[in-house]
Amino acid sequence: MTPSSFDFPGRWAEAAGLILGPVLMLAGVLLRAGTDGFFPAQLAAYAADPALMSLSYGAFAAGNVLLWPAVIALVRRMWPAQPRWALWGGALVLLGLFARTFHAGVNHLAFQLVDVQGVRAAQQAVAESYGAFHVFQTLSFAIFFGWIVLAVGTWRSRVLGPVRSVALASMSALPLGVLKGTGPMSVVATAGLCVALVPLGLRVLRDGPAPRWWAYPLALALGGAAVLLGLAG
Repeated sequence: MTPSSFDFPGRWAEAAGLILGPVLMLAGVLLRAGTDGFFPAQLAAYAADPALMSLSYGAFAAGNVLLWPAVIALVRRMWPAQPRWALWGGALVLLGLFARTFHAGVNHLAFQLVDVQGVRAAQQAVAESYGAFHVFQTLSFAIFFGWIVLAVGTWRSRVLGPVRSVALASMSALPLGVLKGTGPMSVVATAGLCVALVPLGLRVLRDGPAPRWWAYPLALALGGAAVLLGLAG
């Protein structure tokens, strides 16, 4: 018996990743613009306006996680014409997304230190532990090179045109690490990601039927339940 095939993760997950992932990352970057990019100023900014900084870092982290179906969407479309570029580009970018998610967890812990021990103690703790080795540090090369490899693949396979492929490659310029603020390249990189992926996401949405009526309340209910479970610990 031949198993049936399906396009993982599906059209709606791909469209959500292609549209919401870049937009949320750009929003997160813009929300913390105007604050010095190094960790002492980032922690001080959190102490001064925790709601804004939490929203900024939360949006960026959520966008980063939502990029995984976007990467799969690109890889599936690149594969018939450029399987090697699709394989290596997709694998490297996904590894880079894992590393940035780890950084987001460290950011969250640092902000909790501000709440519990005060900004000066938090700054000292981060300063004394900054650069401490962790296995995810080895993925820094993937964060940098992955987007370039993937962009070359999208151009060679004609999944994206040359302008949008260059815009995709600009993500390699996005600063990496813990408690990074917004600089010019942060805006360029995340705006480039929007230019590269959002039009494809809109096209994916138009390529099939709309979901059934019950899918919308079900998605809201599942989202609310996930939030409540998370708050419950």
